[in-house]
Amino acid sequence: MPEPEFQPAKVGIVTVTYNSESVIPDFMASLLAQSYTNFRLFAVDNASADASIPAMRERSDHRVTLIVNPDNRGVAEGNNQGIRAALAEGCEFILLLNNDTVFGPELLAALLAGMDRSQYDMVAPKMLYHDEPRRIWAAGGAFQPWLGYRIRHYGKDQFDRGQFDDGRLVTYVPTCCVLMRSPVIHRVGLMDPEYFVYFDDVDFMYRALRAGVTLGYLPEVTLLHKVSSCTGGEESTFAKSYAARNRAYFLRKHLSLPCWAACSLLYLAYYLALRLVGRDDASAWKLKTTSFLRGLRMAVGFVPALPHARLD
Repeated sequence: MPEPEFQPAKVGIVTVTYNSESVIPDFMASLLAQSYTNFRLFAVDNASADASIPAMRERSDHRVTLIVNPDNRGVAEGNNQGIRAALAEGCEFILLLNNDTVFGPELLAALLAGMDRSQYDMVAPKMLYHDEPRRIWAAGGAFQPWLGYRIRHYGKDQFDRGQFDDGRLVTYVPTCCVLMRSPVIHRVGLMDPEYFVYFDDVDFMYRALRAGVTLGYLPEVTLLHKVSSCTGGEESTFAKSYAARNRAYFLRKHLSLPCWAACSLLYLAYYLALRLVGRDDASAWKLKTTSFLRGLRMAVGFVPALPHARLD
């Protein structure tokens, strides 16, 4: 009998679009040029008001599934929709990938090779700024437990001189680009849709850490990121509001009551200090404080055993 033909593993790539018309051409050009071709893209659109949907359809092929939402369900739930669809198609790997990224034709093959070599459960590349491709955005990352599990990006804003060219085990990476084995989803659960946007990846990575999922940084794989191109930037009112709200929600969800109370007071004091030293004006201080308090109200009555988003 003839030997069965080798079938490469199927990769489900999940991306969420929202008014992403300006970044889709570069993203799709990068994706459709991949040397590793056994992938399916699940693009979830959150009611874009621009030409994101026509732009996706114009550049799609048979490997692209477009899921169009009638309303904006947030990045977290958009990712969940794409993950569910990928699992339903029998994808053995899931790649969460922002569409404000540009990458070479070997990205997917190199991530898979690095995962196979290291045997990590999840892997991520070195991420560089698109506008300054020799400056690091994230070379892996870590949680800072003493600051309420605040996260840090290794090498952020540093010029890339090879100082982060050693692969290693890390505890956090942004889900801008992270490849995982499909069973990770069954161990960790889906994204928590309560976050809507920002901190959903922090929450997911923290749960993965608690579940014993291994996460590797692969410096030989690189990606260029158009940071915050579709949300107005990290200093926008939108970003500041959701970051403060979701930080409060994360603290209550994952910390004991005494630690939650202490960290909440610490962050409220930090926002006030930024105002007193002139880093924030009165409107920015008020926005952060009221958003943080809104996050605390979200968390009132939160039951830590509350199930995460279901797979079915």
